[in-house]
Amino acid sequence: MEAAESSGKLGGMFRALHYRNYRLFFVGQGISLVGTWMQQIALSWLVYRLTDSVFLLGAVTFSSQIPSFILGPFAGVLADKFNRHKVLLVTQTLSMVQASTLAALVLTNSIEIWHIMTLSAILGIINGFDVSTRQAFVVQMVDRREDLSNAIALNSSLFNMARLVGPTIAGLLIAAVGEGMCILINAVSYIAVLASLLLMRLKPFERVPQQHKVWASLRHGFQYAFGFAPIRSLIMIVALLSLFGMPFTVLLPVFARDILHGGANTLGYLMGASGLGALSGALFLAQRKSVVGLGKVLLFTMTLFGLALIAFSFSEVLLLSLVLMLFTGFGMIVTMASCNTLLQTLVDDDKRGRVMSLYSTAFMGMAPIGSMLAGSVAEMIGVGYTLAGCGFLCALSIIPFAVQRPRLRKMVQPIYERLGIVPEIATGLHTASNLTAPPEER
Repeated sequence: MEAAESSGKLGGMFRALHYRNYRLFFVGQGISLVGTWMQQIALSWLVYRLTDSVFLLGAVTFSSQIPSFILGPFAGVLADKFNRHKVLLVTQTLSMVQASTLAALVLTNSIEIWHIMTLSAILGIINGFDVSTRQAFVVQMVDRREDLSNAIALNSSLFNMARLVGPTIAGLLIAAVGEGMCILINAVSYIAVLASLLLMRLKPFERVPQQHKVWASLRHGFQYAFGFAPIRSLIMIVALLSLFGMPFTVLLPVFARDILHGGANTLGYLMGASGLGALSGALFLAQRKSVVGLGKVLLFTMTLFGLALIAFSFSEVLLLSLVLMLFTGFGMIVTMASCNTLLQTLVDDDKRGRVMSLYSTAFMGMAPIGSMLAGSVAEMIGVGYTLAGCGFLCALSIIPFAVQRPRLRKMVQPIYERLGIVPEIATGLHTASNLTAPPEER
């Protein structure tokens, strides 16, 4: 009996993999994401090795992510108007070309900081269209809406499994053969995701007649998202976490080399520990069958993330730093993934691309601003105090949501009743299965 229950739980945790298209996507993305994380670590280490500048670390991150802030909303309109499958084929191909160019420059010792800034900006433009389209494309690979939250949680698990494996491999490879090989491996890894997209069997694309032009569609998307308090609150949580919390990844090379007195392998271990914590958080969400209680979980994990960052900022012991990275990874991914699922659950299908583009803009668009600010402040007061301030602001920023939670829950209840989502929602238990419920539910 216990064995059957355990088997049922495990099957439920991976139920989205029953869909062929999603399985293909899962495998292809898994291989590609390991390469992506390898390149990210290699690039951070390369920039700090070449420049010894915390400010330039932030500047490179800014150049790679600010295009998402500018282009994200337009990308959402594109995702709602055009064939998402074909858009992803184009963006993934262009990403492979970008990685190949960067690898060639590094391997031939021709790389200069302006090359890195330019190519990072190009990748940012590509990602501006890729991320929101990919988020909206998930619903096309999963036939039953009740399995959508599980698919999103598994995406997060995949992302963080890669974040565990990629940086660890990158740290060892950089120490052995340099940064160029990591970037080359990333370029080759795009073959896997392109193959998975080409092997999918999708329903013929039917263009939905659009009554509005791009600007009008964009305006209606903003009005829809920010006119409804639950969706607005979720997007604000993501934006604040990205603004105040994500800069910690930019500062990690400084902690690895100058505070913990290690090398590229130490940076890989820190990122790997964060990835392990995030993977645990994603699996925690994947095994949940109900949206009940996720609101309270989100309050807890946002606070946990902020406090763990504060503690990490003062640590000078590698083992303690690794443990604290586990908590930061767990807190960050549960918060982000929960917001993602809640949004995907609340949004109308015809506006999904635009709303998810706002999610992507909040996630990837605010991070570069935070990175630039953190890099500038760290040059003046040091990385320790800078990161402690970031953690304090993260913990503080969840307070407005905590205060509004009862009102938001009432606003979301009719939507869940219409969708036939668990009756417990009506009792006020709200939430969104790990990533499937809106903030107001909480």
